[in-house]
Amino acid sequence: MATKHEQILKHIETLKVGSKISVRQTAKDLSVSEGTAYRAIKEAENQGLVSTIERVGTIRIEQKRKENFEHLTFAEIIGIVDGQVLGGREGLHKTLHKFLIGAMQKDAMFRYLEKDSLLIIGNRTEAQQLALEEGAAVLITGGFDTDDHIKRLADELKLPIISTSYDTFTVATMINRAIYDQLIKKEIVLVGDIYTSFEKTHYLHRTDNLAKWYQLNEETTHTRYPVVDDQKRVVGIVTSKDVIGKGQDTMVEKVMTKAPMTVLKETSLAYAAHMMIWEAIELVPVVGQNHHLIGLISRQDVLKALQHVQRQPQVGETIDDVVTSGLTMQQEGSSFIFKSQITPQMTNSLGTLSNGVFISFITEVSSRVMAHMKKGDLVAENISVYFIKPVQIENTIDLIPKVLEIGRKSVKIDIEVYHEKEIVGKAVLIGQLIDRY
Repeated sequence: MATKHEQILKHIETLKVGSKISVRQTAKDLSVSEGTAYRAIKEAENQGLVSTIERVGTIRIEQKRKENFEHLTFAEIIGIVDGQVLGGREGLHKTLHKFLIGAMQKDAMFRYLEKDSLLIIGNRTEAQQLALEEGAAVLITGGFDTDDHIKRLADELKLPIISTSYDTFTVATMINRAIYDQLIKKEIVLVGDIYTSFEKTHYLHRTDNLAKWYQLNEETTHTRYPVVDDQKRVVGIVTSKDVIGKGQDTMVEKVMTKAPMTVLKETSLAYAAHMMIWEAIELVPVVGQNHHLIGLISRQDVLKALQHVQRQPQVGETIDDVVTSGLTMQQEGSSFIFKSQITPQMTNSLGTLSNGVFISFITEVSSRVMAHMKKGDLVAENISVYFIKPVQIENTIDLIPKVLEIGRKSVKIDIEVYHEKEIVGKAVLIGQLIDRY
């Protein structure tokens, strides 16, 4: 039987897109406490089912597909520009497909306005009316209000008309920044993108005998299975090491490893990979609310997915992308020298190389050295920075790595950073090596 929390989530899913949701009303409708309703609504917000907007409230929105993640809803635009809704509240759930700035004559706007676009404009009521009639929402800059007949039209057409105190240029920059951030998030692979779902997962109950483990082992050839209780909550895990020397009539509960590590669907794949390598875990249960089992990820699946991501073209430039694109490598005998120029994106407010970018350089250089030596992928575990001196913008630095220790699974690398033959930084990286499958 579904818990009250799950019942509330299912109730929210059935609501019409654009419906307003309140904690008090939800608690009353489903006969639950307001605390339970509040927690479920917050979970619905995490799942992208609802959106909470200041001075508006919580509304049901259309859940985004990941491939369409670069598109924002009008509700999200309000939060980005710190705006207020003047009309058309019922259309806040709609998705913004593009925006345009209304610095043009009214006749020229006809060529650019289209359904579900957003017109950014000042106090021009005739242009605002034109945009609404063409199916576009309106964002009024400069803190202006609008005429009552424009508000009525927005309500009638269910198209939001929003006001913000920011100027047009600032608003356009803020929306562009938000879309760019969404694009970067889109490229981050999560556990939920690759996990094996519950329907395809083999598991044991805590009251099963080990005979069930041997049966599953024969059917699947796998050696690790999560253990669940009567509510399908993960309570342990059983591996081949746990069953050695135990009779088949032994209860699973007596031999399982209790409180195993688990991950959520929202966990990043990179974090899950690091955890599995660090703890030498081959399989991790994926859990949902109340620790319910919803699937599994294996170490091999994680590594294959990460290597696939590394081969994909990137949409935008993060700091790591900037560092990677400008870094060149030269080999002199058995030694390596990496070179890069300090660009504006790499500097702090003083115009010198930032500490964060310095760490990115250390990680990237170490990874490239290991890749060149065909040692596999590198996962950094500890970076010790001994010192870093200011390096000015547009200066060129040389990074010289030296492998201090290397084993089958781990490596220790010393990196010295020079500018015009003067040492300006030194760090040591310790990491684990992942074999390429």
